[in-house]
Amino acid sequence: METKNREKLLLIAALTCGGLWLLNLLVVSPLSNAWDNRTKRIATLRKEISDGTMLLRRQETVRGQWMQMETNALSGNPTVAERQFVTAFDRWVASSGVTEGSFRPQVREADEGYSTIECRADVAGTSDTISHFLYDMAKDPIGVKLDSCELTAKDETGRQWTLGMDLSGLILPASNQ
Repeated sequence: METKNREKLLLIAALTCGGLWLLNLLVVSPLSNAWDNRTKRIATLRKEISDGTMLLRRQETVRGQWMQMETNALSGNPTVAERQFVTAFDRWVASSGVTEGSFRPQVREADEGYSTIECRADVAGTSDTISHFLYDMAKDPIGVKLDSCELTAKDETGRQWTLGMDLSGLILPASNQ
Protein backbone atom coordinates (compact mmCIF):
# COMPACT_ATOMS: atom_id res chain seq x y z
CA MET A 1 0.00 0.00 0.00
CA GLU A 2 2.80 2.31 0.64
CA THR A 3 3.81 2.15 -2.97
CA LYS A 4 0.32 2.93 -4.20
CA ASN A 5 -0.01 5.85 -1.76
CA ARG A 6 3.37 7.13 -2.87
CA GLU A 7 2.36 6.83 -6.52
CA LYS A 8 -0.92 8.65 -5.81
CA LEU A 9 0.96 11.33 -3.91
CA LEU A 10 3.47 11.72 -6.76
CA LEU A 11 0.65 11.77 -9.31
CA ILE A 12 -1.19 14.44 -7.31
CA ALA A 13 2.03 16.46 -6.96
CA ALA A 14 2.79 16.13 -10.69
CA LEU A 15 -0.78 17.11 -11.65
CA THR A 16 -0.65 20.01 -9.19
CA CYS A 17 2.67 21.19 -10.66
CA GLY A 18 1.31 20.83 -14.20
CA GLY A 19 -1.88 22.66 -13.25
CA LEU A 20 0.09 25.47 -11.60
CA TRP A 21 2.33 25.67 -14.66
CA LEU A 22 -0.72 25.89 -16.96
CA LEU A 23 -2.32 28.45 -14.62
CA ASN A 24 0.87 30.50 -14.77
CA LEU A 25 1.15 30.09 -18.55
CA LEU A 26 -2.50 30.80 -19.39
CA VAL A 27 -3.61 33.20 -16.65
CA VAL A 28 -0.90 34.76 -14.49
CA SER A 29 1.65 35.66 -17.23
CA PRO A 30 -0.92 37.24 -19.59
CA LEU A 31 -2.45 39.19 -16.72
CA SER A 32 0.97 40.33 -15.55
CA ASN A 33 1.92 41.40 -19.09
CA ALA A 34 -1.40 43.20 -19.52
CA TRP A 35 -0.84 44.95 -16.18
CA ASP A 36 2.65 46.06 -17.24
CA ASN A 37 1.36 47.28 -20.62
CA ARG A 38 -1.45 49.21 -18.94
CA THR A 39 1.02 50.76 -16.50
CA LYS A 40 3.23 51.89 -19.38
CA ARG A 41 0.22 53.22 -21.30
CA ILE A 42 -1.00 55.12 -18.24
CA ALA A 43 2.47 56.66 -17.79
CA THR A 44 2.50 57.66 -21.48
CA LEU A 45 -0.98 59.17 -21.24
CA ARG A 46 -0.06 61.08 -18.08
CA LYS A 47 2.97 62.53 -19.84
CA GLU A 48 0.85 63.48 -22.87
CA ILE A 49 -1.72 65.13 -20.59
CA SER A 50 1.06 67.02 -18.81
CA ASP A 51 2.53 68.14 -22.14
CA GLY A 52 -0.91 69.15 -23.40
CA THR A 53 -1.63 71.10 -20.24
CA MET A 54 1.69 72.90 -20.57
CA LEU A 55 0.89 73.74 -24.21
CA LEU A 56 -2.52 75.06 -23.21
CA ARG A 57 -0.88 77.31 -20.61
CA ARG A 58 1.61 78.55 -23.21
CA GLN A 59 -0.99 78.77 -25.99
CA GLU A 60 -0.79 82.52 -26.46
CA THR A 61 3.00 82.50 -26.55
CA VAL A 62 3.16 79.60 -29.01
CA ARG A 63 0.49 81.13 -31.26
CA GLY A 64 2.29 84.47 -31.15
CA GLN A 65 5.58 82.85 -32.12
CA TRP A 66 3.88 80.95 -34.95
CA MET A 67 2.15 84.10 -36.22
CA GLN A 68 5.51 85.89 -36.15
CA MET A 69 7.10 83.02 -38.09
CA GLU A 70 4.28 83.11 -40.65
CA THR A 71 4.48 86.88 -40.96
CA ASN A 72 8.27 86.97 -41.29
CA ALA A 73 8.66 83.91 -43.49
CA LEU A 74 9.83 84.36 -47.02
CA SER A 75 7.31 84.22 -49.86
CA GLY A 76 5.87 80.85 -50.86
CA ASN A 77 7.18 81.42 -54.40
CA PRO A 78 10.84 80.27 -54.40
CA THR A 79 11.90 82.91 -56.93
CA VAL A 80 10.35 85.74 -54.94
CA ALA A 81 11.70 84.26 -51.70
CA GLU A 82 15.21 84.17 -53.14
CA ARG A 83 14.85 87.81 -54.23
CA GLN A 84 13.66 88.77 -50.71
CA PHE A 85 16.65 86.97 -49.21
CA VAL A 86 19.13 88.68 -51.56
CA THR A 87 17.51 92.09 -50.95
CA ALA A 88 17.74 91.63 -47.18
CA PHE A 89 21.40 90.57 -47.43
CA ASP A 90 22.19 93.58 -49.64
CA ARG A 91 20.43 95.83 -47.12
CA TRP A 92 22.56 94.47 -44.25
CA VAL A 93 25.75 94.88 -46.31
CA ALA A 94 24.88 98.46 -47.31
CA SER A 95 23.88 99.63 -43.83
CA SER A 96 26.87 98.09 -42.06
CA GLY A 97 29.62 99.01 -44.52
CA VAL A 98 31.10 95.52 -44.88
CA THR A 99 32.41 94.27 -48.20
CA GLU A 100 30.46 91.40 -49.70
CA GLY A 101 32.60 88.42 -50.67
CA SER A 102 30.57 85.47 -51.85
CA PHE A 103 26.83 84.87 -51.61
CA ARG A 104 25.32 81.63 -52.90
CA PRO A 105 21.65 81.06 -51.98
CA GLN A 106 20.01 77.75 -52.89
CA VAL A 107 16.40 76.62 -52.32
CA ARG A 108 16.01 73.29 -50.49
CA GLU A 109 12.70 71.45 -50.47
CA ALA A 110 11.70 69.72 -47.22
CA ASP A 111 9.20 66.89 -46.82
CA GLU A 112 7.39 68.55 -43.92
CA GLY A 113 5.49 71.16 -45.97
CA TYR A 114 8.00 73.96 -45.97
CA SER A 115 11.20 74.87 -47.80
CA THR A 116 14.33 76.74 -46.89
CA ILE A 117 16.84 78.88 -48.68
CA GLU A 118 20.29 77.85 -47.57
CA CYS A 119 23.19 80.13 -48.25
CA ARG A 120 26.93 80.31 -47.76
CA ALA A 121 28.07 83.93 -47.53
CA ASP A 122 31.30 85.78 -46.78
CA VAL A 123 31.73 89.42 -45.80
CA ALA A 124 34.83 91.36 -44.86
CA GLY A 125 35.39 94.46 -42.77
CA THR A 126 36.56 95.80 -39.45
CA SER A 127 35.29 94.50 -36.15
CA ASP A 128 32.90 97.46 -35.97
CA THR A 129 31.40 96.91 -39.44
CA ILE A 130 31.08 93.16 -38.93
CA SER A 131 29.37 93.61 -35.55
CA HIS A 132 27.05 96.19 -37.17
CA PHE A 133 26.30 93.68 -39.96
CA LEU A 134 25.42 90.97 -37.42
CA TYR A 135 23.27 93.43 -35.47
CA ASP A 136 21.39 94.48 -38.62
CA MET A 137 20.84 90.84 -39.52
CA ALA A 138 19.59 89.96 -36.02
CA LYS A 139 17.14 92.88 -35.76
CA ASP A 140 15.69 92.35 -39.25
CA PRO A 141 12.25 90.70 -38.94
CA ILE A 142 12.78 88.51 -42.02
CA GLY A 143 12.79 84.77 -41.27
CA VAL A 144 16.54 84.17 -41.60
CA LYS A 145 18.65 82.15 -39.21
CA LEU A 146 22.41 82.18 -38.77
CA ASP A 147 23.30 78.48 -38.65
CA SER A 148 27.06 78.82 -38.22
CA CYS A 149 29.82 81.36 -38.67
CA GLU A 150 33.61 81.61 -38.72
CA LEU A 151 35.51 84.79 -38.01
CA THR A 152 39.09 85.04 -39.28
CA ALA A 153 41.63 87.84 -39.38
CA LYS A 154 42.69 88.96 -42.85
CA ASP A 155 45.83 90.77 -41.76
CA GLU A 156 48.47 90.37 -39.08
CA THR A 157 47.32 93.40 -37.10
CA GLY A 158 43.76 92.09 -36.73
CA ARG A 159 42.11 95.18 -38.16
CA GLN A 160 40.47 93.43 -41.11
CA TRP A 161 38.23 90.43 -40.55
CA THR A 162 36.36 87.94 -42.73
CA LEU A 163 33.07 86.51 -41.57
CA GLY A 164 31.96 83.26 -43.21
CA MET A 165 28.35 82.30 -42.54
CA ASP A 166 25.82 79.61 -43.21
CA LEU A 167 22.36 81.19 -43.35
CA SER A 168 18.93 79.70 -43.86
CA GLY A 169 15.59 81.34 -44.59
CA LEU A 170 12.15 79.87 -43.97
CA ILE A 171 9.73 79.50 -46.91
CA LEU A 172 6.16 78.57 -45.99
CA PRO A 173 3.72 77.55 -48.73
CA ALA A 174 1.40 80.31 -49.93
CA SER A 175 -1.66 78.44 -48.60
CA ASN A 176 -0.34 78.78 -45.02
CA GLN A 177 0.43 82.51 -45.24
